[in-house]
Amino acid sequence: MIRVVIAEDQGMLRSALGALLDLEEDITVVGQAENGREALELIHQHQPDLCIVDIEMPIMSGLEVAEQLKEMQHPCRVVVLTTFARPGYFQRAVATGVQGYLLKDRSSDELTESLRNIMKGKREISPELVEIVWEEKNPLTPREQEILLLAEKGLTTNEIAGQLFLSAGTIRNYLSEVNSKMSTSNRLEAIMTARSKGWIVETP
Repeated sequence: MIRVVIAEDQGMLRSALGALLDLEEDITVVGQAENGREALELIHQHQPDLCIVDIEMPIMSGLEVAEQLKEMQHPCRVVVLTTFARPGYFQRAVATGVQGYLLKDRSSDELTESLRNIMKGKREISPELVEIVWEEKNPLTPREQEILLLAEKGLTTNEIAGQLFLSAGTIRNYLSEVNSKMSTSNRLEAIMTARSKGWIVETP
């Protein structure tokens, strides 16, 4: 029997997914969480084989759950089930060692088959995601991503400089390089473009 925890902040979708999986003879849902923190608690409590996580959840994202499990060397396999076909999210998920990265438009039969394959030691990735990653790599360095995230929070150039212990001129140079890489004309446009492509992702 494959024991599963589901972490999804949309209650209706979470319940529907749980009901679908419980119909399978070899799968049982042992817990359902509406955020990443609850998911970790359920994983420690029930010791499931798999945890199906959404990416964008309150309190703690699905990617943060995967990162914490990897840090703890927990045996629970992580399967990302998301609507976001973004290279930034996908690359970060792969770095955490997730066993599956699947899109929500998959049929229930395809999903359950993927879960069974993952339990056999295979890695399951939606074909669309592989194509996107090959087509479009994240051009931003970690420092550039950090600066854009701070700018997104409304910090001024001087405030970003103070927080990162850099000069205001250095921050302006970074932002100029970001605009050059993405063919954007200002920081707001750069933030919107990077966010839409998943090139900036909030981290703990």
